[in-house]
Amino acid sequence: MTTPVWHGVHVATALPFDDDLSVDYDGYAEHVRFLAEGGCDGVCPNGSLGEYQTLTAEERARVVRTAVEAAPEGFHVMPGVAAYGAAEARRWAEQAAEAGASSVLLLPPNAYRADRAAVVGHYREVAKAGLPVVAYNNPIDTKVDLTPDLLAELHREGLIVGVKEFTGDVRRAYEIAELAPGLDVLIGSDDVLLEVGIAGAVGWIAGYPNMIPKATVELYRLATSGDPADLAKALPIYRDLHPLLRWDSKTEFVQSIKLSMDLAGRKGGPCRPPRAPLSAELAARITRDTQAVLDKGYV
Repeated sequence: MTTPVWHGVHVATALPFDDDLSVDYDGYAEHVRFLAEGGCDGVCPNGSLGEYQTLTAEERARVVRTAVEAAPEGFHVMPGVAAYGAAEARRWAEQAAEAGASSVLLLPPNAYRADRAAVVGHYREVAKAGLPVVAYNNPIDTKVDLTPDLLAELHREGLIVGVKEFTGDVRRAYEIAELAPGLDVLIGSDDVLLEVGIAGAVGWIAGYPNMIPKATVELYRLATSGDPADLAKALPIYRDLHPLLRWDSKTEFVQSIKLSMDLAGRKGGPCRPPRAPLSAELAARITRDTQAVLDKGYV
């Protein structure tokens, strides 16, 4: 059987900028190839970690094209297509399809606290683009909660194939499985990887593989195999990495992951405003957590 293109480890890619804060497209292409070589299954450009809100339309489109062109055979691209309105989100999904992406990642409408009918209408419109849609549930930022029963409705209508679950509530994976059998759950927060993996996740849209792809991919494979022996191997790795993984769920997650990349010899670099540089205290804490992981040999 062919594995669905949205399964496995898809990295929510950080986007490198040059000193003048222009997009370093060559650096981004190299990063996509690095993640493929590290064992990841795909990338998600134009997510929050990719600072899509700060990109021009041309930059955003070119990032998707760059990812697709850099991706080796069998390595999938799942662009984020979030937008304030359904028509714009559909246009981004169509652009992704034209560029050669294999699926898209879609937040609910986030210009206001949308009601149920507005959410369903939003997903109906974007589904018309023809690519498989993975919903992204992030009520912390969007103020719209894709509850298990709402996800079940979207799935029954054939509008979504999976959900990136970012609430941090590991109980939801079980309720989603009960209400929407066949809807794939993808881990959305790095620091609940093991718990949601045990609960039956078939994918992970991930932040920290940007820094240490091999170690995090190994952890994902162990956590989702269903073999108790693998879980026993996963737990000490998870404990080692968890102080670092939890930065993925903090307000400063973009700056944190980029700093960790810099420390690991990858190009993380600066962020575009409004994201400001980290305070000295936060930078020191992230540096300490990152160095502890590197000192243990994780790559």
